[in-house]
Amino acid sequence: MKFNWGAGIAILYAGFVVMILLLVGMSASQKIDLVTDQYYEEELQFQDKINKVNLAKALNNPLTWQVEEHGIMIHYPREFSKDTLSGNVKLYCPSDNTKDRTFPIKAKNNVQLIAASEIQSGRYYLQIDWKNGKQSYWNEGVVVITKNGF
Repeated sequence: MKFNWGAGIAILYAGFVVMILLLVGMSASQKIDLVTDQYYEEELQFQDKINKVNLAKALNNPLTWQVEEHGIMIHYPREFSKDTLSGNVKLYCPSDNTKDRTFPIKAKNNVQLIAASEIQSGRYYLQIDWKNGKQSYWNEGVVVITKNGF
């Protein structure tokens, strides 16, 4: 069997086409999670978030949280009445949006516990959008939840 230049070029071209089709197929099957489905609306309100962050930083007794064995303990400022606290606590998992969770603020003595049983293990962005009466605040940070406890 004779092998000429034309056959070599045809094999090279066919190999290239097969490789490109394989790469396109692999990239199309990748899972892509957006941070939010309403990214455009949230971008329009980004300055409001910056203002909330600045207000939260200016507090004399800022909001704090701790990751403990039985869950995430969130401590709201003592000078605020527990009856006027409202908002949401969001745990956003960048690697898997099925782990995302949102909890309403339910503070008892200005402390809220998010039970470990309600959270899967993983790395989360803790995003707290809260209000004291009419004044809004925003706090965020990173928490890591391990499978064997906190």
